[in-house]
Amino acid sequence: MAKPMTKTQLVAALAEEMGAEKKTAGAALDAVVAIITKEVSAGGAVTLPGIGKIYCRERPERMVRNPATGEQIKKEADKVVKMTIAKALKDSVNG
Repeated sequence: MAKPMTKTQLVAALAEEMGAEKKTAGAALDAVVAIITKEVSAGGAVTLPGIGKIYCRERPERMVRNPATGEQIKKEADKVVKMTIAKALKDSVNG
């Protein structure tokens, strides 16, 4: 498995693709991340065309097991961020 692309590498690739400076590409990436974070934190969802949908899902209160002791404990309800991958991306990876 290849190493994941770092933010610096992503900004450089984005700048090259846009034909812009790295500073502009970095600002654009930061703006997109901020918008996604704000929307998902508020309980909404964001669809990135060709990539997928990022959304927040609530998990109910449940019983979990402490792996060290085997003890059953109650875990409070919480929220978890999920992502559904777009069919176009799956097809490009598999085909």
